Amino acid sequence: MDLKALQADVLRISDIYAAEHSIDRDRDWALLKLQEELGELTAEHLRLSSRARGAPDPQALGDEAADVLGMLLIYCARAGIDLDQAMQRKWLKWLEHKS
Repeated sequence: MDLKALQADVLRISDIYAAEHSIDRDRDWALLKLQEELGELTAEHLRLSSRARGAPDPQALGDEAADVLGMLLIYCARAGIDLDQAMQRKWLKWLEHKS
């Protein structure tokens, strides 16, 4: 999966969703939504590990993880972060030393 293409698709979907639901996406909206989605992922994790009420749902865990990734891609686009470069600089550089 190409990260830049995925980000472009997610941004397009976000624009459609915001227009259909009259959502005002101001400066900090993406970061606040990212935090909200991380909370929902955490809640699903807690249910799956029997530390919260409700029925555990492994598919819901994956769906919430997808929401976190989607919102991270939106946040990065709005913040001017090139995620490909950041991942190379912060994470993938470690593979260069191991080759």
